Amino acid sequence: MKINYLDNNPREIQLEEDLPPYMNEGVADDIAEIFSTPLSGAYNWDYTIQDNRIKKLYELGKELNWNVELDIDWNRPLNKITEPTPIFWDEYEPYAKLSDKKKVDFLNHRIAWSQSQFLHGEQGALLVASQLTSCAPTYNAKLYAASQTFDEARHVEAFNKYIQTRTKMMYPIGNALKSILDKILTDPRWDLKFIGMQIIIEGLALAAFQASRELTHDPVLRDMLGLIIRDEARHVTFGINYLEEFVDTLSEEEKEDRAQFAYEACWLSRERLLSTDVYEHFGWDVEDARQFQLGTDINIHFQKLLFQRVMPNLRRIGLLRDSVKDKFEDLGILEFASSKSDAEIDWADLSRPLFEETA
Repeated sequence: MKINYLDNNPREIQLEEDLPPYMNEGVADDIAEIFSTPLSGAYNWDYTIQDNRIKKLYELGKELNWNVELDIDWNRPLNKITEPTPIFWDEYEPYAKLSDKKKVDFLNHRIAWSQSQFLHGEQGALLVASQLTSCAPTYNAKLYAASQTFDEARHVEAFNKYIQTRTKMMYPIGNALKSILDKILTDPRWDLKFIGMQIIIEGLALAAFQASRELTHDPVLRDMLGLIIRDEARHVTFGINYLEEFVDTLSEEEKEDRAQFAYEACWLSRERLLSTDVYEHFGWDVEDARQFQLGTDINIHFQKLLFQRVMPNLRRIGLLRDSVKDKFEDLGILEFASSKSDAEIDWADLSRPLFEETA
């Protein structure tokens, strides 16, 4: 075992020739970045089993486990992009000037960047879920957080295998996503971890996974995302149902603090959608490309699609307060607050078998 400790996360793009073998039988050369957190854990001494929604979600998690290696057929062919396809970047002069080969390179880099952010985000979810196992105060919440930790480990495994064996290019974590994860992981308050991860990051990820699954032409990615979406839907539902009751016990000052945190996390999440590392790799003016992408109709539509999942959930748990409504309005996402939240559980849908039975 060899571990290299860094002060910050690596910023290099790993191309196919840079990636280590997916299954390395030799000595692994691990790279780690240390973060410190004043985490306060909690024992639970009553072991009360409440027969409630959290317990039912926990039981579903046990029933609907899946195996990355066995339950996905990884041997299906991958149809790679070989010619540029029509895209909103056609209207951006630096992209329009690229040769067809460079345009294909750009599109592949964008795909790799997006999938890499999924991978890094899932590692963040793994770390937060493990913290919640320790610091959640109730028995049911500890059990569920432990089961979610295993789910997140499976998601990290799945995205890592997909990137290393099919995409074959890995981007570093984006600065905005890293900032959100740093804030959540190092905050001592367990309920802020719940809010940041279960409501905002997991909510956005669920919407992004659903959109990616609809758009991809790769059956392997489609199947993998379908399984991950089933897990994530339980995670978001757990967060809402648990937090709705807890937030009601907070003081007005504490509620205000959580509402401001939720807004800041949403603002950063808007930035995490922008692939600035790709712009930099292609030698573009990063701020110019950023402003272009922010103003495109497809980006505005995609942002709205994602936040349609988050805003009603913030309203449901009581954190869409008057002090932050104007700020959300400025982000252009307040209108979604009246949409249906994920608090209402469709047990029939959540309980569906993972795989269709074949005759």
